[in-house]
Amino acid sequence: MPTYDYRCATCDEVFELRRPMAESSDPATCPAGHDGARRVLSVFAAVGASGGSDPAPMPAGPPMGCGGACACHPG
Repeated sequence: MPTYDYRCATCDEVFELRRPMAESSDPATCPAGHDGARRVLSVFAAVGASGGSDPAPMPAGPPMGCGGACACHPG
């Protein structure tokens, strides 16, 4: 079951709930007991295998542009 973020309109607290997708947009009750919390957009960040912000190194060799598996590189 997915986890969704909600914000309470009364106390402004942001909290998570695990709910079925069919109920993701339904109003929720915040941990303080206020009704009517609405779903907010969750932010997702992916980090590379090295854990840093540097991009992965490119393999050595001639540049392939689009990857070499298209009409740009026949045969």
